[in-house]
Amino acid sequence: MKQKIYQVDAFAEKLFSGNPAAVCPLDQWPEDSLMQQIAMENNLAETAFYVNNGDYYALRWFTPTVEVDLCGHATLAAAFVLWNYEGHSSDEIKFISQRSGELKVKRSGAMMTLNFPTDTLSEIGVSDDIKACFNISPLSAFKGKTDYMLIFNNESEITNIIPHLDQINKLIARGVIITAPGDVCDFVSRFFAPQAGVPEDPVTGSAHTSLTPYWSKQLGKTELSAIQLSARKGYLTCKYLGDRVEISGKAVLYLVGEINVK
Repeated sequence: MKQKIYQVDAFAEKLFSGNPAAVCPLDQWPEDSLMQQIAMENNLAETAFYVNNGDYYALRWFTPTVEVDLCGHATLAAAFVLWNYEGHSSDEIKFISQRSGELKVKRSGAMMTLNFPTDTLSEIGVSDDIKACFNISPLSAFKGKTDYMLIFNNESEITNIIPHLDQINKLIARGVIITAPGDVCDFVSRFFAPQAGVPEDPVTGSAHTSLTPYWSKQLGKTELSAIQLSARKGYLTCKYLGDRVEISGKAVLYLVGEINVK
């Protein structure tokens, strides 16, 4: 059996930037174990699998080690594939995730916009286990549905920070977002998720469901520009809509191939 696979750089202005995601269009769901093996073999932060159910696409995401509740960049990559290579003609795509509900993506030229539910954040103390995760301590800390979010002083701190992945891995969470005001954009961030098999994610769309409401309130504006300061860098435009967040970016195709699945 042959399984088609695409690899796309999401939230990327050019090839070899942004966050690479694999996308596998399916006729029906295989065993979960097979999808996990494919994601492990791909060895990318995320592999997206979707099934066409007529008026919507059922969507799931796997890291090399686990299935996750929500993934922004792989959703953007799946939409890019559908529009450019799999024949979806309208300017809106409706995905449904069994873990995150309805997720819509719209396009305007090369720009694609995700519409995701806003995260719920609670401020917590900067505990010793949080301080142990990096070489400098954050100003404040928040806990969302799946991640910790730590606030720092400036972009330089985010760029130069030293993560202690063994300590981050001990936290009961998907991962840790670190963020600060940006020099040339509204805010910057990085994301570490060794718990999910991703030491540092190049660009994390879903993290911006936490980042956007926080920075919207801090800066007094609903439309924000963002850069994720990984080695590859990712560029995003975010809009706070209350209970929803719009996250926009571009994507670039890297490869089209086939997997030999027995």
